[in-house]
Amino acid sequence: MIPFLDLKRVNAAHIDAIQAAIARVLDSGWYILGAEVTAFEQEFAQYCEVPHCISVANGLDALHLILRVYDIGEGDEVLVPSNTFIATWLAVSQCGAKPVPVEPDASTYNMDPARIAAALTPRTKAIIPVHLYGQPADMSPILDVARCHGLRVIEDAAQAHGARYAGRRTGGLGHAAAFSFYPGKNLGALGDGGAITTHDAVLADQLRTLRNYGSKRKYHHEVAGVNSRLDEIQAAVLRAKLPALDTENATRQHLAQRYLERLHDLPLGLPAIVAAAESVWHLMVVRSAQRERLQAAFDQAGIGHMVHYPVACHRQKAYADTVWPALPIAKQLAAEVLSLPMAPYMTLYEVDRVCDVIHETLN
Repeated sequence: MIPFLDLKRVNAAHIDAIQAAIARVLDSGWYILGAEVTAFEQEFAQYCEVPHCISVANGLDALHLILRVYDIGEGDEVLVPSNTFIATWLAVSQCGAKPVPVEPDASTYNMDPARIAAALTPRTKAIIPVHLYGQPADMSPILDVARCHGLRVIEDAAQAHGARYAGRRTGGLGHAAAFSFYPGKNLGALGDGGAITTHDAVLADQLRTLRNYGSKRKYHHEVAGVNSRLDEIQAAVLRAKLPALDTENATRQHLAQRYLERLHDLPLGLPAIVAAAESVWHLMVVRSAQRERLQAAFDQAGIGHMVHYPVACHRQKAYADTVWPALPIAKQLAAEVLSLPMAPYMTLYEVDRVCDVIHETLN
């Protein structure tokens, strides 16, 4: 059996540090916005090569709160990828703004910068490029367009902890970035969690107030804020796992290279990597018109697999009240993508076994 993802195996590598971290929090008696959160924010900001990190309850809140502080709302438009997890779209909708989908480059799965100009209108206020599956979006041309039109660029880095573009970490490429620490992420907590990173001290201060009921001082509320806080235990767990993130990402890169080498001669769409990008391979996603056949073969062989994502955002019932353009690339990707097992505990033998089944099925 090769599971798609075994979180027990992921966390087993950190079990002593995790248990010590949890014990430290229990001994402190302080569980919300304490020393662990402060320390994690400092350590994650340093890791992302930015001066500010503001932890929040989850990745969706991270995106939503950035948009809110930027005063993006009713009547505004935000460019989003047509091919992404729905949280990117929901964050825009929660602000009352309209998500405007931009089709991806089918070879990288990420927003195609060449398609952005056609999506702009006088109502466009921001662009949210998603670093999907661990590969940074092609940020240089995206940032060029944003500068020309006075737009905010908000990175959705929920799947790209530690990735680089032109030598710089994701999280410091745009005006602000949103991270998720969902347990299955490259840096995963033991529950939900999120963070915002930025170079902007004013934005950081506003976000810290907004996430905590709009309060800088207890029982005094400057704005109508929300409750979106990373708890002390999750912060401590993330601190325990952060020092190993680069090593685990390097393992993912090694495994991904093996996949690419073994599968390059098959009738299979393999992910292309932008020249300036360094992916951390949160997911290993391939494309096949014979997806169901591959899924059946994996089931028979005891190999885990998933589809990220089987229904494009514009075809979800949640967005059925809006007339969307055809978005054929997003539709095709939803019909063809298949995620192969990818985790830092995997061995080359396990990768080879997955590849063997694919060869047996498609040859």
